[in-house]
This record gives sequence, C-alpha cells and structure tokens, in this order.
Amino acid sequence: MDLLHPSVLIVEDDRTFRARFEKIVSRTANLRIVAAVESVAEALREIAAHDVDLLIVDLGLPDGDGTAVIRKAVETHPDCAVMVVTVFGDEENVVTAIEAGASGYLLKDSTSEDFALAIDDLLQGGSPVSPMVARLILNRVRGSCTPVSESGEADESAARLSEREAQILTLVAKGFGFGEICRLLSISTNTVKTHVNRIYRKLAVHSRGQAVYEATRLGLIEI
Repeated sequence: MDLLHPSVLIVEDDRTFRARFEKIVSRTANLRIVAAVESVAEALREIAAHDVDLLIVDLGLPDGDGTAVIRKAVETHPDCAVMVVTVFGDEENVVTAIEAGASGYLLKDSTSEDFALAIDDLLQGGSPVSPMVARLILNRVRGSCTPVSESGEADESAARLSEREAQILTLVAKGFGFGEICRLLSISTNTVKTHVNRIYRKLAVHSRGQAVYEATRLGLIEI
C-alpha cells in the first residue's frame, strides 16, 4: 500500500452516490482516485490495470455481485482495504462480503462525515461498520455454537491465539488503527504487523474483517 498517496477505486452504479463518494474521497488528504466505475466488468479491468489501496464498493451492481470485485481486489492486491457501502444490511450479504475480504461495511444512510471518518479508520488498520451491522454480527456470534471436530471434541482453535495476539485483534475489532495500538501497547508498528500476519495464518484468513469475524465466531475474542 502507498501510505503517502493511497489509490482509490470506487464501484457504484448510482450516479448520485458515486459523485458523493468521489467528493468525499477528493476532500480527504493524499487520497488519489484511479477510477470511479459502475459495473463489475469495469471494476475488474481497473483492478488489473492499477494498484488499488482502497476499494469502495456497492454489492448490488447491474452486471453482478460486488463480492466478485472484492475477491478479485484482495487476490490481486493483498494489502487492499475494502469498504462496502450498500443498502443491504441483512446477515447473508454482510457475512458474504466479510468472507470475500471486506474490512469495513457501511450502510448508505450513513452521513458524509461518517464515510470520511470510516475511510480514515480503514486506512489506519481499523474495521469500521455501521452500528446496525455490528449488532447483527454480534447477534450471530452469540447464537453460534462452539465448533467441534469430527471426533466430537471441542475445536482446539480457542487456544491458537497468544494473549498478545488476542489483545491486538480485540483492539482492531473495536476500531483502533495500527498507530493507536502501537501507542496503547507501547510496541512498534512492525511488531503489530507481525502479530497481525500471524493471526491471519492461524485463522486462515486474508483481511482484518475476516479475522475479527472468525475470532469472534470461535470465541477467541470478545467485542
């Protein structure tokens, strides 16, 4: 990721919302819009043609599902931060987007200020979500059962995260950026990144959103 001038791809078929997102991004210091498109096909071409540090994407697109764009962006640019902005706040869409690689999930009734703050939070390593979406995820986690192995034994994954890893992931889940975590725990940025990479490997995930979702589902952290 280009930390000085992150590149942004906007994928939104509604002209009014697309213009709104472009305006918000343009007002955010150092961000650079590489393209603003309205379809899956156009988005895939832009992902192939440019480095993309931040993807802002709707789920309901005229030629397909926005999760296809998310998967391709994360596959092509592993460090790409993904922000879903959509009208769909149901469990199926939220979970599917997170599993595809989304790190943030906002509903379109959010204010422009909320969007701007969420973009900054996302680029700092946070996982911003709309309150209704956060509640949905928590309710899903509370209703899930403890995973068991084929032998009927409880899954050993609850012991896979170290105390420090669980501590860092809990702070990520609460929206703290890497810089804030460094200050709170008095550790370096490289140390935080090393722990995060280990968390990804242990949970077999590829994004902050996936890590938070999987860890809460397994009961490894509490939000």
